[in-house]
Amino acid sequence: MSSSTSSSLPNQSAPDHFPQWVLYCAGGIIAFSLISVGLIRITGNGPDQRAAAPTVQRSLVFQDQKDGGVRVEDGLTGETLTVLHGEQGFVRGSLRALTRERYSRGIGSAAPFDLIARVDGRVTLFDPSTGQRVDLESFGPTNTAEFARFLAMRPE
Repeated sequence: MSSSTSSSLPNQSAPDHFPQWVLYCAGGIIAFSLISVGLIRITGNGPDQRAAAPTVQRSLVFQDQKDGGVRVEDGLTGETLTVLHGEQGFVRGSLRALTRERYSRGIGSAAPFDLIARVDGRVTLFDPSTGQRVDLESFGPTNTAEFARFLAMRPE
């Protein structure tokens, strides 16, 4: 009786295959990834891209002061360009990221950083002693201008 009852009912068993929409989504993600990587490699805009030629470059030394300020010195002459007081969050944060690597390698704060303005409008803060760099334009024009002003500053 059970065999005749089961044959007269419509087939309502659970699906025995994987949902196709999941496979289509996975295939789409894979295709998007491959196309994106291909475009980056073809256009040369990847993380290993060559930096544009520098237009202006300046060596700078940043020294913490007892009053909480940061003295900015010309890295070649040692002359004080300015003293930063107050929050200066972006400048301090960028320097903190680079100096952390220096201290982990046992390098002091006396070695200058290179601030580089490039032909394509990018501004880079580079630490030649560690090879680390911060591409400042990634943080927007206001934050980039915080460092770019040091390029044209004259000693106090």
